[in-house]
Amino acid sequence: MKSERQELPEGTLVIGYGNTLRRDDGVGPRVADAVAALALPGVRALACPLLTPELADPVSRAHVAIFVDAAVDAPREVQLRKLGPAGSSQVMAHTASPGTLLALARDVFGHAPEAWWLTIPVEDLGMGEELSPLAQRGFELAVQEVKKCAAQRLRR
Repeated sequence: MKSERQELPEGTLVIGYGNTLRRDDGVGPRVADAVAALALPGVRALACPLLTPELADPVSRAHVAIFVDAAVDAPREVQLRKLGPAGSSQVMAHTASPGTLLALARDVFGHAPEAWWLTIPVEDLGMGEELSPLAQRGFELAVQEVKKCAAQRLRR
């Protein structure tokens, strides 16, 4: 059953996800927390351990969504890639991918926002809360990238 929305999409939603107790895996939530602390106009940030189906509601309300995550087997640079909804909104094992969340937002709430996947290279997923130097550099670049995206959105 689709829920009909009358309101227009809101600004930018940043969702940083990962396990903050597994060192570099927590870089996504740290970016979200840093972005929230900046109080950028039109930007809302959420930090969470996993992408769960409940996030489809705030995703559906956004004009732009930026998903921030650690990337283990990726180039050693921060990457920003365009995302689209997955072919199916089927969620397995109570967690979702960014594309599945976009499909769920579209199918249940009638709107999937413009979306981006911001990945940060990492190297240490051991127990602990400190970031490796690689992840720390990526964290700083990712926060700057979100600020740049938010500024571009305001200029539109």
